[in-house]
Amino acid sequence: MNLANKITLIRIILVPVFLILISIKSKYGIYIATGVFVVAALTDKLDGYIARSRNQITTFGKFMDPLADKLLVITALVSMVEVGRLRSWMVMIIITRELAVTGLRAIAASNGIVIAASWWGKLKTTVQIIAIIAVLINLPLYNVLIWIAVIVTVISGIDYFYKNRSVFKFD
Repeated sequence: MNLANKITLIRIILVPVFLILISIKSKYGIYIATGVFVVAALTDKLDGYIARSRNQITTFGKFMDPLADKLLVITALVSMVEVGRLRSWMVMIIITRELAVTGLRAIAASNGIVIAASWWGKLKTTVQIIAIIAVLINLPLYNVLIWIAVIVTVISGIDYFYKNRSVFKFD
């Protein structure tokens, strides 16, 4: 297993750490949890950079990297619903898109096609992470940021399905 894939696995391991920390009711718990979230989010850029710069892009990384992102984002969003900072319908739109694109990737993979992250997908992840950080630390504009995240998430999902519509053509 190469370094980039190890970093992706570290991000997955940080998800339950984040969840435990966000569940702790203390004065600084949310800030420590936010710090873990930020570190986990930054590993997404790091593992991608390492994989590309060392020419170590693997099928494992192409599948696990987006999965790690989804686990981190979904865990944070559901946690924010639980504490009353986000509306569940907004979170469900984001989760639905994440699962739909994962399903699209699975169908493509069964046909020997790997769907790599698109520009819209990368923008979606960045916007979601920024919005989640804003929600976690209760920034005044977090409602605007979460709306932007929902809109970019929907556009990204439409983009993936439109660009990969050939996956659904059966002989």
